[in-house]
Amino acid sequence: MAHRLLIIEDDAESNDHLVQHFRQRQWQVETALGVNDAKSILLEDEFNPHVIIADLGLPDGNILDHLEELQEQVGLTEWVFLYEPGSSSDDSRIDDLTFDFLHKPYDIKRLDTITRRALRTVLTERLAQSYSSQHKQKYHVDSFYGSSQQAKSLKTMLNKLVDIPISAMIITGETGTGKGLVARIIHHSGLRSDGPIVELNCAALPKDLLESQLFGHESGAFTGAAKKFRGLFEQADGGTLFLDEIGDMDIELQSKLLKAIEDQTIRRLGSEKEIHVDVQVIAATGVNLNEAIAQGQFRDDLYHRISVFKVHLPSLRERKDDLMELVPRIIGEFNTKANKRVNHISDASWEKLLSYDWPGNVRELRNVLERCVLLSNNEHLPDEWLQLSSSGSYNAQQAPSADHISIPIDGTMGLEDVELAMLTKALLLEDNNVTAAAKRLKITRETMRYRMKKFEL
Repeated sequence: MAHRLLIIEDDAESNDHLVQHFRQRQWQVETALGVNDAKSILLEDEFNPHVIIADLGLPDGNILDHLEELQEQVGLTEWVFLYEPGSSSDDSRIDDLTFDFLHKPYDIKRLDTITRRALRTVLTERLAQSYSSQHKQKYHVDSFYGSSQQAKSLKTMLNKLVDIPISAMIITGETGTGKGLVARIIHHSGLRSDGPIVELNCAALPKDLLESQLFGHESGAFTGAAKKFRGLFEQADGGTLFLDEIGDMDIELQSKLLKAIEDQTIRRLGSEKEIHVDVQVIAATGVNLNEAIAQGQFRDDLYHRISVFKVHLPSLRERKDDLMELVPRIIGEFNTKANKRVNHISDASWEKLLSYDWPGNVRELRNVLERCVLLSNNEHLPDEWLQLSSSGSYNAQQAPSADHISIPIDGTMGLEDVELAMLTKALLLEDNNVTAAAKRLKITRETMRYRMKKFEL
């Protein structure tokens, strides 16, 4: 599908040059000669451009004066402005309202680069918007499965939280208990469901990079900052910023986070300008923040600010009754993804599942059941692939990530079983796209087809 571009330019020569240039690059292009012409296309036609390149020196007015009205009516699109240096247009005002701008005469290669970046941004935003209704159905309060007293109490709390405005809150619990799921439930079922949700693992980045990701930076703010970057606070404006593993955030950065939450303003690195942001901050941690405060590793004022609303998730060993609901649901999910048909669990398997302490919680349960479903040959859950340690010990660092599989080398698994597991996992990760799965396994599509036929996948 061609990407749509609207060019608003009254100069015929410039207009023709831009149209020819972008049509050669496979854009579907419409043109407007002035403000009224542009409003007609945007408000009355169904063109719905991805990107708009607009000259500010139009004979019938300044497009900036109509931008707010157009943005409300048009939907998700990105604007790139062109104008003469020294004109009455205010660079700072334009910077606030547009994706980017260029002074005339401009470098067409530079305009190309900006337009491609604008397209990537708007495609991402539109994709997120298209998923919004699906997420509202996927992430509702009952998405936290379980009928135990602990699960019921949690869902009662969530039903209250989704109906009230929240500036900041914290979710606590052991690793694998579902803190990310609960954050998404609060967002997609709450008052900010029409806004974006932006997620960041604070433990995954060093301090300097984390600061840049959160607050953004201006071009040239530091070595390697070649272009302006809108930080995650700005990206989450009107929605939710989910900060996982907040207990691992550098204490100096915590003060900037507190100010952003308190004042609802941020300042990009390399800028003196404060930017207003309307963001709901949901933090999560698996560490004891009271102990971290006592050790001087976490700010008590930040803790009190984010713990106005606090949700604690019970461990799976505290709600083992929920296994009777969780296990069939998870097996059904992987049956669908991997085109399997597991629907029978032996008494021996149930005994193992119920007696195990699940130190890795629901994440560990999902990993175990995924392995069993992928390696199943019929409708029976293969007991031999549960592989639950008698001690119940679990190392989260050793748990297989989403794009890894756990393969024993103790003689219980043959070479063909290994091959089947790899093929099935690759197809699962690529939503049954054979070409993508073959690429992931570094084999040809024909080889992939042959092996799928061999294993009747």
